[in-house]
Amino acid sequence: MKIIDRLSSGKVTVSCELFPPKAGKPLEDAKRIVRETAKLSPSYISVTCGAGGTTNDNTIEIASEVQRACGCTALAHVVCMGSTKEKIAAQLRQLKSHGIENVLALRGDVPLTGDTSRDYEHASDLIEEIARNHDFCIGAACYPEGHPESPSLRNDIDGLKRKIDAGAQFLTTQMFFDNNILYNFMFRLLRAGVNVPVTAGIMPITDARQIERTIKLSNASLPQRFYMIVDRFRDRPASMKQAGIAYATEQIIDLIANGIDNIHIYTMNKPDIAGSIIHNLSEIFDNSVS
Repeated sequence: MKIIDRLSSGKVTVSCELFPPKAGKPLEDAKRIVRETAKLSPSYISVTCGAGGTTNDNTIEIASEVQRACGCTALAHVVCMGSTKEKIAAQLRQLKSHGIENVLALRGDVPLTGDTSRDYEHASDLIEEIARNHDFCIGAACYPEGHPESPSLRNDIDGLKRKIDAGAQFLTTQMFFDNNILYNFMFRLLRAGVNVPVTAGIMPITDARQIERTIKLSNASLPQRFYMIVDRFRDRPASMKQAGIAYATEQIIDLIANGIDNIHIYTMNKPDIAGSIIHNLSEIFDNSVS
């Protein structure tokens, strides 16, 4: 099923993101995580390429497991950093052969090898190529607080418009921890004439050690009230986990109450945490999830 059809249904969607194991690592544990996540009945499961874009083959294998073994719609990440047109085309053919119809097209991280060469300069170039030559539903990434490399928020919105003009059908946000940031971002999109579905990315912070890396990767800021939670519970892992789940749950309730119907949970391969959030919201989701 094409994800755009679900995101445009008018019902709440709840998706989950997983990452594949590093190259050379066994896949069985990752497949177990896929099965446990699929039991939560997400609208779809997104499969990343891993840090440094080193696990494209495993991305295909895990995305295939999502669909073949679990019967859940898969969204496979495709990155152009450090790749070539030939490699991208081969990856897309493999995805299609596994029945995968949805891709998230990204520039991607700098590979661990340091190789920044690529045939597509920007994600919009990759999106245009996929839209022109392949029958995929294409998603793109967006940063509510601006891309770390963007000179301004206006420049960032212009970049998003190029992605949509190139063929992106929906956007998935990087994580954010203050919903007002997303609401302001949505207003800027509306003012710029961007009207594709936007999925709000929620990262449950359940371990204080996650914070520094999370902020670095996402360009996200943390509100003072979240720092207070971390200061109080950082040395009590069980309490920090419970507080992180509660914070993410509260964020999602507020988003849905304010008309943001598409929610994406960055699970960090922890289906128990995603499951706790979905359980907390069971009555909210039961009658509205697509």
